[in-house]
Amino acid sequence: QVQLVESGGGLVQAGGSLRLSCTASGIIFSIRSMGWYRQAPEKPRELVAEIASGGTTNYVDSVKGRFTISRDDAKNTVYLQMRSLKPEDTGVYYCNADLGGKFGPWGRGTQVTVSS
Repeated sequence: QVQLVESGGGLVQAGGSLRLSCTASGIIFSIRSMGWYRQAPEKPRELVAEIASGGTTNYVDSVKGRFTISRDDAKNTVYLQMRSLKPEDTGVYYCNADLGGKFGPWGRGTQVTVSS
């Protein structure tokens, strides 16, 4: 059974930093692309960053240069280092895996709130 557990969110002032973690179980983590998504209030969930099994990364334009996604296959964990945070980064952050063209079950996410 696939399970994804996010952590590391919190309340931070604009310009601050946070590091999110997501630990996966029930999948062969090392072969899966992983992604971080966020959902702002009353907005659809959007992909923020993704990392392929080989380490290739991709970011939405709004976070390029500020966010860094990484993975530790030995720990079945993907990270999102967020710097220079802005109020528009506020939302619930989720991770998920590419399970052959479909998502795994969504976890509870972790709330990130950036105050101005």
